[in-house]
Amino acid sequence: MKNHLKLIAAPKTWFVPRKTKVFTLRPSPGAHSLEFGMPLGLLLRDELKLASTMSEARKIVNSKEVLVDGLARNDHRFMVGLFDVLSVPKLKKQYRMLLDKKGRLRLAEINAKEASVKLAKIVGKTALKGGKIQFNLHDGRNIVSDAKAQVGDTFLVHVPDAKVAKIFPAKKGSKVFLIKGKHAGDVGVLKEIKGVEATYTVDGADVDTAKEYLFVVGDKDAEISLE
Repeated sequence: MKNHLKLIAAPKTWFVPRKTKVFTLRPSPGAHSLEFGMPLGLLLRDELKLASTMSEARKIVNSKEVLVDGLARNDHRFMVGLFDVLSVPKLKKQYRMLLDKKGRLRLAEINAKEASVKLAKIVGKTALKGGKIQFNLHDGRNIVSDAKAQVGDTFLVHVPDAKVAKIFPAKKGSKVFLIKGKHAGDVGVLKEIKGVEATYTVDGADVDTAKEYLFVVGDKDAEISLE
């Protein structure tokens, strides 16, 4: 695999200046798709301004001073994905990867308490012996549990142990966050789901979208900060 990525070919979700350089850093393959993740080194240098060069960013990462979902990462190409928590303990700073109103990935600063949990959407499930279920989550995690949850629901999990704290079902009245489409970044209230289509309400107006674009973020209110 090539170590670089042409800026013009970078996903539209990346907040990178596309006409200043030809190439940018390509992330290592990981749990998140290229569309929903960015390399750690790029975030440290261009978003958080903790390094002025990629060489400096690499040194910071190699010193294990940066955590993603509570675990130290030593690969500057490691992909930080949607809803992941990036922490810099020495600076007492924590951030969560979100989408802005234009559907672009960005880091939002959060407090230490919120950094101890993250939301994970269930994208698949498999029945195991003993009545247990293996849930496949959007961030690549697999959790074995007897929880009563369906594909499309969301787990609130502790990091880094991935212990399930709450379950937010995809049902009428749930708070949802749009992760794809022209409404990516919207926050609304789920009105109904019909087959592969869904309707949510935002600012008093009903909006139709695809069911797969929904990410449940809470019951009546969002469980995490989305600003």
